[in-house]
Amino acid sequence: MKAGVRRRSRGPLLVVPSALWLGLFFTLPLIIVILISLVERGRAGGVRTPLVFTLEYYQRLADPLYLSILWRSVRIALVVTSVCVLLGYPLAVFMSRSLVRVRGALLLLVMIPFWTNFLVRTYAIKLMLGADGLVNSLLVSTGMVQAPLSLLFNEFAVVLGLVYGYLPFAVLPMYASVEKFDGRLMEAAADLGANLRRAFLRVMLPLTLPGVLAAVVLVFVPVVGAFITPDIMGGGKIEMIGTLINRQFGVARNWPFGSAMSLALMVMVVIGVLYYFRSGAETERPL
Repeated sequence: MKAGVRRRSRGPLLVVPSALWLGLFFTLPLIIVILISLVERGRAGGVRTPLVFTLEYYQRLADPLYLSILWRSVRIALVVTSVCVLLGYPLAVFMSRSLVRVRGALLLLVMIPFWTNFLVRTYAIKLMLGADGLVNSLLVSTGMVQAPLSLLFNEFAVVLGLVYGYLPFAVLPMYASVEKFDGRLMEAAADLGANLRRAFLRVMLPLTLPGVLAAVVLVFVPVVGAFITPDIMGGGKIEMIGTLINRQFGVARNWPFGSAMSLALMVMVVIGVLYYFRSGAETERPL
C-alpha cells in the first residue's frame, strides 16, 4: 500500500524535466516572439527602445501582396502533401507486403536520406535538374528533347525539391499503419462481393486513415513554412511565407513584422492540425 502511494507521489516529479525543457525552450521563446511582434521596429533594425507597442504589423498582414504569398505557400504545401501521400501509400503497402528481409532493406532505403544533411540533399537535386545535370543530359542524349529543359527556378522545381525532401515523412507513418492492417479483411470483403476498389475504399483506407492523417500533418506543417528549398530551387523567384519571414529577420531586419508573420503562420498551422486530428477522431467513431 505504501509502495503504491510512494509511486503515485513520485509520478508528477517525472514530468518536471520535460516541463522545464518545454518552458525554457518553447514557451519562453514564444512569449518573446509575441512581445517583439507588438512593438515598433528600430531605425537600424531590431526593435525600438524604449518599447512602443503597436498592432501595425498584424494589420499589414492583410495586404493583398502578403495574402497572395500566404496562399501560394498553402497551395504548394497542399500539392506537395498530396503528391507525397499518393506516392507514399502504395510504397508503404508494398513494403508491408514484402518479405521480412526485403522489408528491412526497403525501410533502410527510406531512412537513408535522414542521414544526409537536408541542405546537401537539396543542392544535389538542384545539380541533377540543372542545364548540364543528369536529367537534361539523359533527355538530350536520348533525343527526347533538342535543348536542355528549364527545370530550375520555377514552381515545379520547388514542388519537386519539397517532395524529394519530405517523402520519407509520409512513408514511415503510413507504413506503420498499413503494417498493422489485417489483409484477411480484404479477402472477406471480396467474399462478400466487393471488388478491389470498393474493398480498398470501404475497408483498408478507413482502417489505415490514422497513418495517412499523420503523414499529412508531418508533411504539410514543415512544408508550408519551408524556406531553404524554395530559396535554392526557386532561385528567389518563388516567394513563400518561410522565405519572406527569413528575409524579414535577415536582410530587412524587421523583427516585429517577421514575428507577426511567424505567429500568424503558427496559428494557421495549429488550426489545420486540430482540424485533421478532429477529422481522424470522427472517422474512427463506430457507425
